[in-house]
Amino acid sequence: MHSLHDWSAAMVDVVVVGAGLSGLVCARRLREAGAEIVVLEARDRVGGRVVNEPIAPGQVVEMGGQWVGPSHTEIRRVAAEVGVDTFPTYGEGKHLFAHAGRTTQFGGDIPARMPFGLVDFRIAQARLERLARHIDLGDPASTPRSRRHDTLTVETWIRRHMHTRSGRNLMRLMVKAVLATEPSELSLLHWLFYIASGGGLNSLVRADGGYQQDRFVGGSQEIALRLADDLGERVHLSAPVRRIEHTPEGVRVHTDTTTYDADAVVIAVPPHLLTTIEFCPALPATRNQLSVRMPPGMVTKFVAVYDEPFWRATGLSGQATLTSGPIGVTFDNSPPGGSPGALVAFALGEDARALENLDADERRAAVLERLAELFGPSAAEPTQFHERCWAREQWTRGGYAGIFGPGGWTSFGKILGRSHGRLFWASAETVVHAHGSMDAAVSAGERAAVEALATCLAEVPASR
Repeated sequence: MHSLHDWSAAMVDVVVVGAGLSGLVCARRLREAGAEIVVLEARDRVGGRVVNEPIAPGQVVEMGGQWVGPSHTEIRRVAAEVGVDTFPTYGEGKHLFAHAGRTTQFGGDIPARMPFGLVDFRIAQARLERLARHIDLGDPASTPRSRRHDTLTVETWIRRHMHTRSGRNLMRLMVKAVLATEPSELSLLHWLFYIASGGGLNSLVRADGGYQQDRFVGGSQEIALRLADDLGERVHLSAPVRRIEHTPEGVRVHTDTTTYDADAVVIAVPPHLLTTIEFCPALPATRNQLSVRMPPGMVTKFVAVYDEPFWRATGLSGQATLTSGPIGVTFDNSPPGGSPGALVAFALGEDARALENLDADERRAAVLERLAELFGPSAAEPTQFHERCWAREQWTRGGYAGIFGPGGWTSFGKILGRSHGRLFWASAETVVHAHGSMDAAVSAGERAAVEALATCLAEVPASR
C-alpha cells in the first residue's frame, strides 16, 4: 500500500494538510471510514479562517468567519453534531447609513435616503440577478456570454449600467462588503456566479433570512476546536508542509521534522496558498497558474468591546453602512447575553490597504473616531480593542476567500476542485453552493474525503 516506503517515514493512509473547517471535517470523515490519518497544520491553532478572541470569562468574539444563514445546512449540521448551538445576530432597532457627510437612520435592508440612487441601485440589482439566474453553477464558464462577462470587471459594468453617483457607490460598497475586494479587481462573471451561489444579493447582505442571520454560541472556532479535540493526537500544530512527492503509487509529505508516507493527501488550504508547498513532480501548469490567479480579498476586522451595548438603549441595532472609509460596515457583535457589548467594524479593499499605512495606534484612533460619529462619544472609549488584518497572516494572506479577476473563470474554473492523481483539494473556494463560506468549507471537506476513499482506500481493513 505504501509504495514510497521508507523506514524513517511515518505511515498513514491519508495526510490532511490544513486544520481549518475543511481539513478537520475531511479528517473526521476519513477516520469514521476506518482510515489512518494525520492532520498537519502550519499555524499554532486550529480553525484556519475562523478564530475566537476572549473578551470576558466564558465570552468571545469572532475575528474571522462568523455568520451563517438559513441555507447553510452543512455547517449547521456539523455544529449540531459537536454540540455548538446558534443564536440570532442582534438586529433590533434602527440601522445607520453614513453618506456624503450625513448619518441617517433606516429600517429594512437598504436605506431609503437618496431616492434616485436607490432606484438606480434596485434596477441594477434586478439586472444582475437576472443575469445570475442563467449561470451554470457547475460550470460557470459554459454559461452563454460567459467569456464576455469574464472579460469585464464589475466596475466596468457599474459605470456602463448605473447612472447616479450614490447608486454606484452603494453597489461598490455591496461588492466590498460581500467579497472584501474592489469592483475594479473582480470579474463580472465571478460576481454573477457568487450572486447565484448565495441565493441572490439580498441573501448575501441580509441578517434576517440571509447570510448574517445567526452566529455560533462560543464563536465559530468552537466548532473547529471540538472537531480537533475528537481527533486528538492525529492533529499536529506548527507543522507546515514544505514538500509533497507524489507518484501513481503513493505520496510522501515532508514537514520540518517529520516525513509521512500515505496513499493520498488532501490539501485543505485555499488555492493561493499552494505556492507555499513544493510539489515533486511539479503540478500541472494550469494548477500552478490557478494558485496565483485566485487571490483573496483585503479585509481588516476590528472589534471594540464595552461594558454594555449602549447603542441598544438608544434604539440602534449596531448595524451601519458607510459609503466612505475607513470602515464600510458595522454590526452588534455582543455575546448571546448582550454583555459585554461589542461592535465589529470591517475595513474593506482599498480602505483596508490605506489603514495599513498607519501604525496600530493610528488605526485604532481612525476606527474609533468613525464609530463615535455613528454611535456617539461612548463608542470612542472601549474597554478593549481588537484588530485582525488577515493579509498579515502568513498562512492566510487575505480574506474572506479567493476571488477571480477577469479571465479567471474561463481559464481555470474547470479545475478548481479537480483531483490530480493522489492529490485532492478541499477549501471553501472549490464548492458551488454558498461558495467561499464556512458552509462551503464543510462541503469541500466531505467531498474530498469521499474522493480520497473511493480512489485510494477502497479496501481499508475493517479492523482499523
